[in-house]
Amino acid sequence: MTTAARPTYDPARGGTGRSESDLGALSKQYSSRDLPGHTKLKYRQDGQNSVNDVKNRDFRRELEEKERLNQEKKDRSRGSGSGSSTKRPRIEQLPASNIDADDPVDEDEDDEDDSDEDDTAALQAELEKIKRERATEAARKEAERKVMEEKIRMENILKGNPLLNQENSNFKVKRRWDDDVVFKNCASGEDKRKDKGFINDSLRSEFHKKFMEKYIN
Repeated sequence: MTTAARPTYDPARGGTGRSESDLGALSKQYSSRDLPGHTKLKYRQDGQNSVNDVKNRDFRRELEEKERLNQEKKDRSRGSGSGSSTKRPRIEQLPASNIDADDPVDEDEDDEDDSDEDDTAALQAELEKIKRERATEAARKEAERKVMEEKIRMENILKGNPLLNQENSNFKVKRRWDDDVVFKNCASGEDKRKDKGFINDSLRSEFHKKFMEKYIN
């Protein structure tokens, strides 16, 4: 049973007397996480770029060596890229020091360049022709689509209007949804409709009316 609702007759009092505790005294308990830790600095060991490791290193020479290797790698890649080309350098592009009298001069280089330019022009013309044909085809399809949409819209307009579409139109008045409900027009007289059917009301049914006329009236 809980004692939360009961009054406290002996509350906690601060002091050093009997059944009293000094609330201002510090606790003697402490956590292990409160203990001091990491009381020593960590130093780089051998192999971790310590002072002894970098004392005798020449960083300038290492940097220059790395730059030289990187430059040689770029030169090799550039030379391999230019060497993969099938075209030979023209005689006008070569410096005079590299020209040898014994080297044969290709007289067909200009013809090859002209033929390459002609092929490029032919390809451009063919590409333009294909683009024009595709644009013409797209315009034709768009025009056909618009004509079809307009035709469908006109058909819907003509068929949706019953005054214009009198062939399939029926102007008869439909029966209301509450024609055959049980408690409709209860205060009125006898139902004059010829097609009298079943009525879910024992006082207005045909059997009850005939019974009352025969035995009561």
